[in-house]
Amino acid sequence: MKVSSAAVAVGALAMGVEAKNYLGFNSGATLANREAKFKADFQAEFETAQNLKTSPGDFNAVRLYTNIQAYSEDDPIEAFEAAIDTKTQILLGVWTSGTDSIDKEINALKKAVEKYGSKLTDLIIGVSVGSEDLYRNSVTGVKNKGGVGVQPDALVDFINDFRTAFKGTPISKVPLGHVDTWDVWGNATNKPVLDAIDFIGVDEYPYYENDKGNSIGNAAKLFDKAFDATVAASAGKPVWVTETGWPYKGPNWDEAVPSIKNAQKYWQDVGCKSLFNKVPTFWYNLRDSNPDNKMKFAITENLSTTPLFDLSCDKIDDETSSSAESKTKTSTGASKATGDAHSTGTFITATASATGSDSEDSTATGTGSQSKPTSGSGSGSSSDDSESGSSGSGSSGSGSASESGSSGSGSGTEAGSSSETEGAAETPSTVNGAAGLTMSAAAIAFFAMLAL
Repeated sequence: MKVSSAAVAVGALAMGVEAKNYLGFNSGATLANREAKFKADFQAEFETAQNLKTSPGDFNAVRLYTNIQAYSEDDPIEAFEAAIDTKTQILLGVWTSGTDSIDKEINALKKAVEKYGSKLTDLIIGVSVGSEDLYRNSVTGVKNKGGVGVQPDALVDFINDFRTAFKGTPISKVPLGHVDTWDVWGNATNKPVLDAIDFIGVDEYPYYENDKGNSIGNAAKLFDKAFDATVAASAGKPVWVTETGWPYKGPNWDEAVPSIKNAQKYWQDVGCKSLFNKVPTFWYNLRDSNPDNKMKFAITENLSTTPLFDLSCDKIDDETSSSAESKTKTSTGASKATGDAHSTGTFITATASATGSDSEDSTATGTGSQSKPTSGSGSGSSSDDSESGSSGSGSSGSGSASESGSSGSGSGTEAGSSSETEGAAETPSTVNGAAGLTMSAAAIAFFAMLAL
């Protein structure tokens, strides 16, 4: 079923939001060698995204997994300054797994707002408190060793904390949501989270949908089905696609085969036909940052503006696959909420005694002095680029970087969740650090975020 633009507009007005669509990629806090990203690293990503040849639109937005600079206590992530210099819009991320407080996430964001003022806040299009926490906490997430998750009631507390922290500020005017795999939204246990947010962020990777006929020829149908289920469970709230993609390299996953040709077909069948310029979309991904993820999702090598395949949508048949386009439209609403936003989330911090994580681009905050998660104690959190690719989430297999791509319902992460589709990889529930030590749950969460 196709939904008209008029219907979309009416739905947006009914929700009291200003509907708009965004195009962007996910960006974790660390590089492929697990070293922290700094301003120059983020700026290189943002400039490449904005200058991609054959791009079907303006990729001038980024989804972050944390507000905290990797391996710092609560310093603002340097992506903020890079975004200001490149005029890149930001979907903020607040890491919530493996912690009982988001104070450090809140502190980092407050420091950034105090330093940059409206130059930063004018670029913020939304806030995601948490990434695939519910998936990791689910039966499927536990089975896939997705890592440390968060109970629905605790996640609601974090959401309220964030709203309270930024009440009356410009950030209270942007929509606040939560990112998770598609299959968690229909679970009645998670309804309190749905009631507490302004929009849903969904991570969906047909590549990881085992036993569902997940060949590239059926990928668009699987995506549409998952998206439709998310919209049906959304209670009329906007749905943003925060992670999706198809690997160009890596092992086969049931019937799914990685290749540049298949990555292009997925881009065309799902991105061009159903998402781009129709639904707020953050593709997974511009570049790979998770060394532990066997699946590689990058659409470009070495941040070249010449992509691995033709990104244009001009030659794509205008027929939309299934009802994805309509659903994406009806669920579109990237909006600016009219009321005060609630709560400010703070980056998940965990005390890590060893380093090493299965996640990609995650950001870690740590009091330790190491420049990478290879040893040392420090409280940190990592989010983003994880290797777990769940069918509901990619870089998110579940927000935490893991290589596990589960074949489970919608969320497939080999062992956890990936906060970046790269994040579709494998993430063991216990991660062995570079020093060969077994890390605690808090440490795992910390490095998972770093690897997203």
